[in-house]
Amino acid sequence: MVPQPKEKDISDVRALILAWFYRCQRSLPWRQNYHPYQVWISEVMGQQTQMERVVEYFTRWMRLFPDITSLALAPEQAVLKAWEGLGYYSRARNIRRTAKILQEEHQGQVPADLQALQALPGIGPYTAAAILSIGFNQPHPVVDANVERVFARLYDLEEPVKGAAGKKTVQGLAALFLDRENPRAFNQALMELGALVCMPKRPQCSTCPLQKHCLAFSRDTVTLRPVLGKRPDRVDIVMACGIIQHNGLLYIQQRLADDIWGGLWEFPGGRLEPGETPAQGALREILEETGWQVQLEDAYRTVTHFYTRYRVTLHSFFCTLKEGQTRPPSLNAASCYAWVNSRDLLQYPFPAGHRQLVMSLSNRNTL
Repeated sequence: MVPQPKEKDISDVRALILAWFYRCQRSLPWRQNYHPYQVWISEVMGQQTQMERVVEYFTRWMRLFPDITSLALAPEQAVLKAWEGLGYYSRARNIRRTAKILQEEHQGQVPADLQALQALPGIGPYTAAAILSIGFNQPHPVVDANVERVFARLYDLEEPVKGAAGKKTVQGLAALFLDRENPRAFNQALMELGALVCMPKRPQCSTCPLQKHCLAFSRDTVTLRPVLGKRPDRVDIVMACGIIQHNGLLYIQQRLADDIWGGLWEFPGGRLEPGETPAQGALREILEETGWQVQLEDAYRTVTHFYTRYRVTLHSFFCTLKEGQTRPPSLNAASCYAWVNSRDLLQYPFPAGHRQLVMSLSNRNTL
């Protein structure tokens, strides 16, 4: 059930949080003019990404693709390379697809309409509401994890905020408190408060402008809110790949378009089978993916990266082609291939684990 605060309390919370925001808001590049295109890109980049990294990627992105037209005309590889390191590459592909639609059907402009926005690839209810509220100053409540946390503590909500009832309660509160005269600033203020003050760990209650209204603070339940559902168990995945060297060049291949990392490049390899050592797995995967028999020369680096609930450990090995292996690769798990030197590897977009290897190889080459 959605709490029913008094109108006086609602007005007080609005005034307090807006005053705090005007004093303490971070200087972010998309806040300079609130252009809808920039708001859209910043919101997609900001999903599950630290703000410092968002600013870095956003600034570089805008140098490369300053408007929708330049983005719509950009090759997919250029877009994926600009996104490299943010993960969830389907987001980058959807951004490019949406830019093409905007260019062809909306005169290169972001539409100021909820239904039109949600019809575009990769733009769901949250992103559409954020674009309309922040980019167009329209009165749509915007609820992210920061807003969930603020309201869960403000009203000491006992239901899990990610459950159906919890989501309905928080959405109802966000709509109730929304400053319809200034939705842009109010929604950003809520999110900013959650990011800078009402943090998941070590919340800064002593400096919070909403302290006197916060039920969790008065009841000493701040550390218990929000109530979260059970976290899924972590899944460990062990993989191995081969860095094949031939005539001073390194072999890379591009993943199939419908793959989870479609369009990105990698060294051939894959997941270990039960009972395999990393070296055995690398040899098998290279043979299956390219048809080549290779000689393992040296173990290189073992890197670890995380995505969603997976922890991926990737073992890598330097390899050379065995004598007589001169035919082109079979490409059983890739769309195309290239032989490149270690410096030129940096021109290609790679998924996280392989990207760590690429950076290491590049640095190694300059020593």
